[in-house]
Amino acid sequence: MLLETYRLEIFNNECMPGAISVQCFAQLDQDVSEALPFLNAELGGFTFLKDPPSVTFRLHVKLLTVHSNKIAVNALRDEVEARKIIEWMKNEINRAWEKRDSITPRFEGMPRPQVIQVLKYLPQTNCRECGEPTCLVFATRVTEGVKDSNDCPALTQAAKTKLEAYMKPFQIDMDGVPW
Repeated sequence: MLLETYRLEIFNNECMPGAISVQCFAQLDQDVSEALPFLNAELGGFTFLKDPPSVTFRLHVKLLTVHSNKIAVNALRDEVEARKIIEWMKNEINRAWEKRDSITPRFEGMPRPQVIQVLKYLPQTNCRECGEPTCLVFATRVTEGVKDSNDCPALTQAAKTKLEAYMKPFQIDMDGVPW
């Protein structure tokens, strides 16, 4: 087992003190940098950096970044959700490390969703019902992993289905994530 222990820190974003979500850092007691290319290959990282090593994944509207000595997750409901996701990622890191002999490491991220493509599925009314000033800003937030199709009240079911189908390849397979 590569990753055995960590210390969890839960906090509110200092830039947005009234935010309804929290963020967390899991300070890792073991260095997992050698496992990152294997983890990236197994889970399809959104972004992969070689130096310093890190891989970022999209979990619905959350971004989860694994560094050599830290895991960071945004847009969490509470500490319970944070612990579940960190434990899941700990297991994924260890699983990828144990299978490394049968995995071809991947040293690049997956393609990113395009803002203009997301915008095509939106009503483009700039109604602000989503909490964003324009549909373009909302589309940007979708590509960043902060918003999703459920956050646009004006989205038709057909457009929602198309947007979700477009975004699916850019997200981690959620099977096994203990929500």
